[in-house]
This record gives sequence, C-alpha cells and structure tokens, in this order.
Amino acid sequence: MSKIKAAIIGSGNIGTDLMYKLERCAHIELAAMIGIDPDSDGLRRAHDRGYPIYANGIQAIVDQPGLADIVFDATSAKAHVRHAKALRELGKIAIDLTPAARGPFVCPVVNLAEKLESDNVNLITCGGQATIPIVHAINRVADVSYAEIVATIASKSAGPGTRANIDEFTFTTRRGLEEVGGADVGKAIIIMNPAEPPILMRDTVYCDVKEMDEQAICRSIQEIVASVQQYVPGYRLKQEPLFDGNRVTVFLEVEGAGDYFPPYAGNLDIMTAAAAQVGETVAQHLLAAGAN
Repeated sequence: MSKIKAAIIGSGNIGTDLMYKLERCAHIELAAMIGIDPDSDGLRRAHDRGYPIYANGIQAIVDQPGLADIVFDATSAKAHVRHAKALRELGKIAIDLTPAARGPFVCPVVNLAEKLESDNVNLITCGGQATIPIVHAINRVADVSYAEIVATIASKSAGPGTRANIDEFTFTTRRGLEEVGGADVGKAIIIMNPAEPPILMRDTVYCDVKEMDEQAICRSIQEIVASVQQYVPGYRLKQEPLFDGNRVTVFLEVEGAGDYFPPYAGNLDIMTAAAAQVGETVAQHLLAAGAN
C-alpha cells in the first residue's frame, strides 16, 4: 500500500505519543522524529524504533526538503509561527498541534473534509477537540446561541507547554466553539485539578439553544460521540444530556489509550489522536490526488 512520508517536529511528550499513533496509520510512513534536545526521551525512543532522528529542529526539514510531505508540529505556539512560514515556503503540509492558529481550525468529525486543500491546519486545543463536536452536534439540530465549556484536567497532565499557553487555550477554544462548533457566542474555562490519584479529563458543555428538541439533540449527540470514538476510543458521555428550559448540559470523560501518556491524560491523548486522524485523512487525499 502506498504511503505518504511524515515527520514530527517536537520530541516531547506530545510528539512521542503521536509517534506511536502514527505507527498504526495505514497511509503514513514516519520518516523522521525531530527535536532540539539530543538527549530527549522522544528522540531516544524514536531511534530505538528505527526512525531517523534529528536534533536541529526545523533546520532538518530545510536542509532535506524531501524528508517528508506532511509535518506534524508538536512544539509551541511561538515556535510554530516560525515553522509555519518555513514549511509553507517548502511546500509542506503542516498539522499544527499548538495554539498558534496559523491555518484554519480543524476538528476531524466536524470540518476536516472542507480543509483538505489547506497547507496548514490547526488542531485548536484539547478542550476544543473534546467539546466542539458536542456543540456542533447540538447546533445542527437546535441552533446554539451560547456555548460554554469547562475542561478539567489532571494537574499532572499539564506540562510546561500547557501552563505557558493558558491564555491561548481559552481564546483559541472560544474561537473554535464559534467558528467550528457553530455557537453564536462561546466561552472556555480550564481547570487543573491536583487530586491524587490523577483524575481523567472531564468536560462540561453548556449550550443555550433557540430551537429545543430533546430527542433530536440526544440523537445528534450520540451520533457524534460514536464518530469521535472511531479515533478516540476512551471518549464517552458520563450520563445522558440534561435539559432545563432552553439549556442543554452535557458531561464528557476522555480516557487516554495509554500509548505513551498514562490513561488519565486524556487531554493530551485526544490531541495526538486527532492529529493522527487528520494526518491519515490528508495522506489518503494526497494519494488519491496523485492517482488521478
């Protein structure tokens, strides 16, 4: 089976977990793991699994443009601003796991099919990937006027990158609720819970709707949850949606697959799972275009 070459920039936790998920993709060949710390665990693991490794960052792609056609950026928002420009000039497709948002927002089950021609797509945030499908599911049958989400994650699953990007998280997630989810107005809140043992990622979605239809809303939510579970098996409803006047409340839980992160880090796992799903779909699109 034909495959498209891909590289990961960022050999930290996100990039390392993504490596394991890309190994299960039928249409992607991981061609390189790229970092800036030659002693990082991600580069060591990639080397042990037989992948070419580089410790000179984006320069590895600049020096060897043929290394990959798809580049997953698992670094930081600040770094991706530079990377996006370099990758565009090289004609590469960038799948951005940072909050930099240099390309259109993408949530696989909502709007990926519309963005397959984009050379840079942004995966919003972990809270966005978990909650935007629910807002979209409600909006398509009930017209959401306001959506508010509260993402609660284990403090242990929030590394320095997450903590440094809290402002970007709230702003980017809000934009995603509106631009992708379809809410007229959105709001996002993140809570880092220090409980021991660490809790699973939990998300609460509040939506005010203009056209209340409880049966249609429940049916639409169940359909979207099943779709997300195709690439995030640990994504689930905690209970049936609650209805109160014109408000719908949905409680979610996300358990990670345990590839590199512990299962409680569903917030990190959903990002890498979404990235792998986007990469696989983009690769199939490229292969189909090449065959025509």
